[in-house]
Amino acid sequence: MSGPMIVEFGLGTSLRRGSYTEAAARAVRAALWRNSINLAEYLGVSKEDMRIEVHIGCAQPDLVDTSVLAEVFPYGETSFVVGHGGLDVVRPEGVGHPTVMAQAALVVSVEVAHA
Repeated sequence: MSGPMIVEFGLGTSLRRGSYTEAAARAVRAALWRNSINLAEYLGVSKEDMRIEVHIGCAQPDLVDTSVLAEVFPYGETSFVVGHGGLDVVRPEGVGHPTVMAQAALVVSVEVAHA
């Protein structure tokens, strides 16, 4: 059996620095730590065997450093798709970086041998 088995979602922000990478990392952490992904244990496979396809949406996808995001994951094989989404909120005073909002969707799959 293979294919997507779990999809987890998260929202992250960078309030002051306008960092798309930090907003995306916070979205990933929200998806990981608000949920218990115990799929590997349930299926009797190693956590390292989990494949995690990470989808990030933010207003400026070219400014997301996926190598930084990869460091957030404690285990598993990750791949990244970064596209347009999220939201930039301009400061009321019109000065400085906007507040950056990013969304993350983690699609988790694992190969399981048929019995």
